Amino acid sequence: MTIRCVRIWTGEDGNSAFEEGSIALAEGERGDFIGQPGRVREISFRETESGGSFAWHQDPVPRYVLTLSGTLEFEVKSGARFVIRPGDVLIAQDNTGSGHKWRLIGDEPWRRAYVVYEDGTDLSFVAASGKS
Repeated sequence: MTIRCVRIWTGEDGNSAFEEGSIALAEGERGDFIGQPGRVREISFRETESGGSFAWHQDPVPRYVLTLSGTLEFEVKSGARFVIRPGDVLIAQDNTGSGHKWRLIGDEPWRRAYVVYEDGTDLSFVAASGKS
């Protein structure tokens, strides 16, 4: 069992880069799969109407972005793109540099939760390449 996750960060060249992976889960009680708890500073919610987009920007702080509804296409300056769907987690760490842009695809609004985590938190990200 895995939760799909994309991590986006600022590379040494000042441009955003991303990698796909998952959130590490281990077997727990009642047949559930459980991730490690992490310390957070705050949580907030936001909704963008269908058809919305946001031009080049960075995330203001490192945080998880939990997509509740809506499908988005993100793009970085290199032209590389990835898609986020409901249930996916984005770890937004591109807080400097050229940033990224996104646009909603489909007819649903983008409902999401922003979860700002504490410095030093184990994010439990496992890259698809096997590195974290």
